[in-house]
Amino acid sequence: MVKQINRKAARAKRQIRVRSKISGTAECPRLNVFRSAKNIYAQIIDDTAGVTLCAASSKEKGFDGNGGNKEGAFKVGKMIAEKAAAKGIKDVVFDRAGYLYHGRVAELANGAREGGLNF
Repeated sequence: MVKQINRKAARAKRQIRVRSKISGTAECPRLNVFRSAKNIYAQIIDDTAGVTLCAASSKEKGFDGNGGNKEGAFKVGKMIAEKAAAKGIKDVVFDRAGYLYHGRVAELANGAREGGLNF
């Protein structure tokens, strides 16, 4: 019998492994990414205080485009960079949350870099 891979469990395992090594501080918070089939979300998190400093997603009112493609992910990256700059955040640690650094995740990172975030 062929054994099927549980993709959600494998991603959760990768998340735990990465988050044991990466944590966001007040000086250098964590930029977390979540992608669904239709939308993409980004948060900047201070893990020591346990708070979300700012967030952006493709479901916001000011967003025009599709969050399920690369162009939408790039726009969300620029939006999170603008919100971070307004709060005085320049340096972050990128947390891809178990996703491959490819496609929409990479485009969000490129948009955030172009917007002024350093990671």
